[in-house]
Amino acid sequence: MRTELVSEPGDPARPNEDFASVGLPASGQGGAVVVLDGVTPPKDGTGCLHSVPWFTAHLGGALTELTVSLPDVPLADALSLALAHTADAHRETCDLSHPRTPQATVVTVRWSPETVEYLILSDSALLVESPDGTVTPYLDDRLSRLPRSALATDAMVDGSLRNREGGFFTAAADPSVAARAVTGTLPRSGVRALAALTDGATRWVEKFGAGDWADLFGVVRKEGAQALVDRVRALELADNDRTFLRWGKTHDDATVVFVELPAVSPAPPSPGSTG
Repeated sequence: MRTELVSEPGDPARPNEDFASVGLPASGQGGAVVVLDGVTPPKDGTGCLHSVPWFTAHLGGALTELTVSLPDVPLADALSLALAHTADAHRETCDLSHPRTPQATVVTVRWSPETVEYLILSDSALLVESPDGTVTPYLDDRLSRLPRSALATDAMVDGSLRNREGGFFTAAADPSVAARAVTGTLPRSGVRALAALTDGATRWVEKFGAGDWADLFGVVRKEGAQALVDRVRALELADNDRTFLRWGKTHDDATVVFVELPAVSPAPPSPGSTG
Protein backbone atom coordinates (compact mmCIF):
# COMPACT_ATOMS: atom_id res chain seq x y z
CA MET A 1 0.00 0.00 0.00
CA ARG A 2 1.26 3.47 -0.91
CA THR A 3 0.39 6.49 1.24
CA GLU A 4 1.45 10.11 0.84
CA LEU A 5 0.60 13.12 3.01
CA VAL A 6 1.40 16.79 2.42
CA SER A 7 0.11 19.67 4.55
CA GLU A 8 1.43 23.17 3.93
CA PRO A 9 0.38 26.41 5.65
CA GLY A 10 -0.85 29.25 3.49
CA ASP A 11 1.40 31.63 5.41
CA PRO A 12 4.64 30.28 6.91
CA ALA A 13 4.35 32.92 9.64
CA ARG A 14 1.02 31.50 10.84
CA PRO A 15 0.22 28.05 12.27
CA ASN A 16 -1.30 25.52 9.88
CA GLU A 17 -4.98 25.11 10.83
CA ASP A 18 -5.34 21.82 8.88
CA PHE A 19 -4.95 18.37 10.41
CA ALA A 20 -4.26 15.10 8.61
CA SER A 21 -3.56 11.54 9.70
CA VAL A 22 -3.36 8.03 8.29
CA GLY A 23 -4.12 5.24 10.76
CA LEU A 24 -3.13 1.64 10.10
CA PRO A 25 -4.30 -0.90 12.72
CA ALA A 26 -1.72 -3.27 14.14
CA SER A 27 -3.77 -6.16 12.75
CA GLY A 28 -2.74 -5.10 9.26
CA GLN A 29 -6.38 -5.19 8.17
CA GLY A 30 -7.73 -1.94 6.77
CA GLY A 31 -6.92 1.63 7.72
CA ALA A 32 -8.30 5.15 8.02
CA VAL A 33 -7.67 8.71 6.86
CA VAL A 34 -8.76 11.84 8.73
CA VAL A 35 -8.44 15.32 7.21
CA LEU A 36 -9.69 18.49 8.91
CA ASP A 37 -9.61 22.06 7.65
CA GLY A 38 -9.84 24.49 10.56
CA VAL A 39 -12.07 27.50 9.95
CA THR A 40 -10.00 30.69 10.24
CA PRO A 41 -11.50 32.76 13.06
CA PRO A 42 -12.75 36.34 12.68
CA LYS A 43 -10.74 39.20 14.14
CA ASP A 44 -13.30 39.84 16.87
CA GLY A 45 -12.79 36.43 18.46
CA THR A 46 -14.47 33.07 18.93
CA GLY A 47 -15.46 33.03 22.59
CA CYS A 48 -12.73 30.42 23.13
CA LEU A 49 -9.36 30.59 24.87
CA HIS A 50 -7.91 28.06 22.44
CA SER A 51 -6.64 28.40 18.89
CA VAL A 52 -8.03 26.67 15.82
CA PRO A 53 -4.90 24.45 15.59
CA TRP A 54 -5.56 23.36 19.19
CA PHE A 55 -9.08 22.40 18.20
CA THR A 56 -8.14 20.53 15.02
CA ALA A 57 -5.37 18.66 16.82
CA HIS A 58 -7.72 17.52 19.58
CA LEU A 59 -10.63 16.67 17.27
CA GLY A 60 -8.38 15.03 14.67
CA GLY A 61 -6.54 12.98 17.26
CA ALA A 62 -9.77 11.77 18.87
CA LEU A 63 -11.36 10.96 15.51
CA THR A 64 -8.29 9.05 14.31
CA GLU A 65 -8.24 6.95 17.46
CA LEU A 66 -11.95 6.17 17.28
CA THR A 67 -12.04 5.27 13.59
CA VAL A 68 -9.15 2.85 14.03
CA SER A 69 -9.94 1.36 17.45
CA LEU A 70 -13.71 1.02 16.94
CA PRO A 71 -14.02 -0.37 13.40
CA ASP A 72 -17.65 -1.42 13.88
CA VAL A 73 -18.82 2.05 14.97
CA PRO A 74 -20.24 4.07 12.02
CA LEU A 75 -18.15 7.08 11.05
CA ALA A 76 -20.91 9.54 11.93
CA ASP A 77 -21.06 8.07 15.43
CA ALA A 78 -17.27 8.23 15.71
CA LEU A 79 -17.34 11.91 14.73
CA SER A 80 -20.09 12.57 17.28
CA LEU A 81 -18.02 10.93 20.02
CA ALA A 82 -14.90 12.86 18.98
CA LEU A 83 -16.81 16.16 19.03
CA ALA A 84 -18.18 15.42 22.49
CA HIS A 85 -14.73 14.49 23.76
CA THR A 86 -13.20 17.68 22.34
CA ALA A 87 -16.00 19.88 23.67
CA ASP A 88 -15.55 18.41 27.14
CA ALA A 89 -11.87 19.37 27.02
CA HIS A 90 -12.71 23.10 27.04
CA ARG A 91 -16.35 23.38 28.06
CA GLU A 92 -15.51 24.87 31.46
CA THR A 93 -13.28 27.64 30.11
CA CYS A 94 -14.86 28.64 26.79
CA ASP A 95 -18.19 29.79 25.33
CA LEU A 96 -19.01 26.84 23.09
CA SER A 97 -22.32 28.45 22.07
CA HIS A 98 -20.45 31.21 20.18
CA PRO A 99 -21.16 30.81 16.42
CA ARG A 100 -17.42 30.98 15.72
CA THR A 101 -16.27 28.64 18.47
CA PRO A 102 -13.32 26.74 16.87
CA GLN A 103 -14.56 24.47 14.10
CA ALA A 104 -13.45 22.52 11.05
CA THR A 105 -14.48 20.73 7.90
CA VAL A 106 -14.07 16.94 7.95
CA VAL A 107 -13.18 14.14 5.56
CA THR A 108 -12.87 10.67 7.07
CA VAL A 109 -12.35 7.42 5.18
CA ARG A 110 -12.04 3.94 6.65
CA TRP A 111 -11.41 0.76 4.71
CA SER A 112 -11.51 -2.93 5.50
CA PRO A 113 -11.03 -5.99 3.27
CA GLU A 114 -14.74 -5.71 2.37
CA THR A 115 -15.76 -2.03 2.37
CA VAL A 116 -14.65 1.59 2.12
CA GLU A 117 -16.68 3.97 4.33
CA TYR A 118 -16.58 7.74 3.94
CA LEU A 119 -17.82 10.89 5.68
CA ILE A 120 -17.61 14.47 4.39
CA LEU A 121 -18.73 17.57 6.27
CA SER A 122 -18.46 20.96 4.55
CA ASP A 123 -16.13 21.92 1.72
CA SER A 124 -13.20 19.53 1.83
CA ALA A 125 -13.24 16.78 -0.80
CA LEU A 126 -12.80 13.03 -1.26
CA LEU A 127 -11.80 11.58 -4.64
CA VAL A 128 -12.10 7.84 -5.25
CA GLU A 129 -10.48 5.99 -8.14
CA SER A 130 -12.03 2.73 -9.31
CA PRO A 131 -10.01 -0.16 -10.78
CA ASP A 132 -10.81 1.02 -14.32
CA GLY A 133 -9.36 4.48 -13.59
CA THR A 134 -12.65 6.35 -13.21
CA VAL A 135 -12.39 9.12 -10.60
CA THR A 136 -15.52 10.00 -8.60
CA PRO A 137 -15.72 13.06 -6.33
CA TYR A 138 -17.62 12.80 -3.04
CA LEU A 139 -18.54 16.26 -1.79
CA ASP A 140 -20.71 18.12 0.67
CA ASP A 141 -21.80 20.92 -1.67
CA ARG A 142 -24.21 22.79 0.62
CA LEU A 143 -21.91 25.78 1.03
CA SER A 144 -21.19 26.07 -2.70
CA ARG A 145 -24.92 26.06 -3.50
CA LEU A 146 -25.62 29.15 -1.38
CA PRO A 147 -25.94 32.45 -3.28
CA ARG A 148 -22.95 34.76 -2.95
CA SER A 149 -25.25 37.50 -1.69
CA ALA A 150 -26.03 35.39 1.39
CA LEU A 151 -22.31 35.12 2.18
CA ALA A 152 -21.56 38.84 1.96
CA THR A 153 -20.65 39.35 5.62
CA ASP A 154 -19.58 37.22 8.58
CA ALA A 155 -22.62 38.48 10.50
CA MET A 156 -25.02 37.22 7.80
CA VAL A 157 -23.32 33.84 7.61
CA ASP A 158 -23.11 33.35 11.37
CA GLY A 159 -26.63 34.60 12.00
CA SER A 160 -28.55 32.48 9.52
CA LEU A 161 -26.39 29.93 7.69
CA ARG A 162 -23.57 28.49 9.80
CA ASN A 163 -24.67 25.17 11.33
CA ARG A 164 -28.30 25.86 10.46
CA GLU A 165 -30.84 24.13 8.24
CA GLY A 166 -30.82 25.67 4.79
CA GLY A 167 -27.19 26.69 5.28
CA PHE A 168 -24.12 24.54 5.86
CA PHE A 169 -22.56 22.54 8.68
CA THR A 170 -19.10 22.31 10.23
CA ALA A 171 -17.69 20.26 13.10
CA ALA A 172 -17.70 22.60 16.11
CA ALA A 173 -19.02 21.83 19.61
CA ASP A 174 -22.35 20.13 18.90
CA PRO A 175 -22.01 16.34 18.51
CA SER A 176 -25.36 16.13 16.70
CA VAL A 177 -23.88 17.86 13.64
CA ALA A 178 -22.25 14.53 12.74
CA ALA A 179 -25.66 13.32 11.57
CA ARG A 180 -25.62 16.10 8.93
CA ALA A 181 -22.51 14.78 7.22
CA VAL A 182 -22.50 13.15 3.78
CA THR A 183 -21.80 9.46 4.35
CA GLY A 184 -21.70 6.26 2.37
CA THR A 185 -20.13 2.84 1.92
CA LEU A 186 -18.44 1.45 -1.19
CA PRO A 187 -17.34 -2.11 -1.95
CA ARG A 188 -13.63 -2.47 -1.32
CA SER A 189 -13.22 -4.18 -4.68
CA GLY A 190 -14.43 -0.98 -6.38
CA VAL A 191 -11.72 1.27 -4.92
CA ARG A 192 -8.13 1.29 -6.18
CA ALA A 193 -7.01 4.58 -4.65
CA LEU A 194 -8.35 7.68 -2.92
CA ALA A 195 -7.37 11.24 -2.10
CA ALA A 196 -8.67 13.52 0.65
CA LEU A 197 -8.07 17.25 0.20
CA THR A 198 -8.81 20.52 1.97
CA ASP A 199 -10.12 23.42 -0.09
CA GLY A 200 -6.68 25.02 -0.18
CA ALA A 201 -5.69 22.16 -2.50
CA THR A 202 -8.97 21.81 -4.40
CA ARG A 203 -8.57 25.42 -5.53
CA TRP A 204 -6.79 23.93 -8.56
CA VAL A 205 -10.22 22.77 -9.78
CA GLU A 206 -12.75 24.88 -7.91
CA LYS A 207 -11.19 28.37 -8.19
CA PHE A 208 -8.67 28.24 -11.02
CA GLY A 209 -10.35 25.68 -13.30
CA ALA A 210 -6.95 24.23 -14.21
CA GLY A 211 -8.54 20.81 -14.78
CA ASP A 212 -11.31 18.56 -13.57
CA TRP A 213 -11.30 16.15 -10.63
CA ALA A 214 -9.81 13.34 -12.72
CA ASP A 215 -7.02 15.66 -13.87
CA LEU A 216 -6.28 16.65 -10.26
CA PHE A 217 -6.18 13.03 -9.19
CA GLY A 218 -3.81 12.28 -12.07
CA VAL A 219 -1.40 14.98 -10.88
CA VAL A 220 -1.35 13.52 -7.38
CA ARG A 221 -0.96 9.94 -8.58
CA LYS A 222 1.76 10.63 -11.16
CA GLU A 223 3.65 13.61 -9.71
CA GLY A 224 2.85 13.43 -6.01
CA ALA A 225 0.83 15.43 -3.50
CA GLN A 226 3.47 18.16 -3.21
CA ALA A 227 3.28 18.75 -6.96
CA LEU A 228 -0.41 19.62 -6.67
CA VAL A 229 0.23 22.07 -3.84
CA ASP A 230 3.09 23.62 -5.82
CA ARG A 231 0.79 24.08 -8.81
CA VAL A 232 -1.81 25.78 -6.65
CA ARG A 233 0.79 28.14 -5.19
CA ALA A 234 2.00 29.09 -8.67
CA LEU A 235 -1.56 29.89 -9.78
CA GLU A 236 -2.17 31.96 -6.66
CA LEU A 237 0.95 34.04 -7.26
CA ALA A 238 0.07 34.55 -10.93
CA ASP A 239 -3.43 35.87 -10.13
CA ASN A 240 -2.24 39.44 -9.66
CA ASP A 241 -5.52 41.03 -10.75
CA ARG A 242 -7.58 38.69 -8.50
CA THR A 243 -9.51 37.31 -11.48
CA PHE A 244 -9.90 33.96 -9.76
CA LEU A 245 -9.33 34.63 -6.07
CA ARG A 246 -11.41 37.82 -5.92
CA TRP A 247 -11.81 38.69 -2.23
CA GLY A 248 -10.46 35.36 -0.97
CA LYS A 249 -7.13 34.96 0.80
CA THR A 250 -4.14 34.71 -1.55
CA HIS A 251 -2.84 31.50 0.01
CA ASP A 252 -4.75 28.97 2.09
CA ASP A 253 -3.55 26.01 4.12
CA ALA A 254 -3.42 23.08 1.69
CA THR A 255 -3.53 19.41 2.64
CA VAL A 256 -3.50 16.33 0.38
CA VAL A 257 -3.59 12.71 1.54
CA PHE A 258 -3.24 10.03 -1.13
CA VAL A 259 -3.73 6.31 -0.49
CA GLU A 260 -3.28 3.56 -3.05
CA LEU A 261 -4.92 0.47 -1.61
CA PRO A 262 -3.47 -3.00 -2.13
CA ALA A 263 -5.16 -5.21 -4.68
CA VAL A 264 -8.03 -7.26 -3.31
CA SER A 265 -7.31 -10.98 -3.28
CA PRO A 266 -10.07 -13.13 -4.73
CA ALA A 267 -12.09 -15.03 -2.15
CA PRO A 268 -10.98 -18.66 -1.73
CA PRO A 269 -13.38 -21.28 -3.06
CA SER A 270 -15.81 -22.66 -0.52
CA PRO A 271 -15.21 -26.22 0.73
CA GLY A 272 -16.42 -28.80 -1.70
CA SER A 273 -16.63 -26.42 -4.66
CA THR A 274 -15.10 -27.27 -8.01
CA GLY A 275 -13.68 -24.96 -10.61
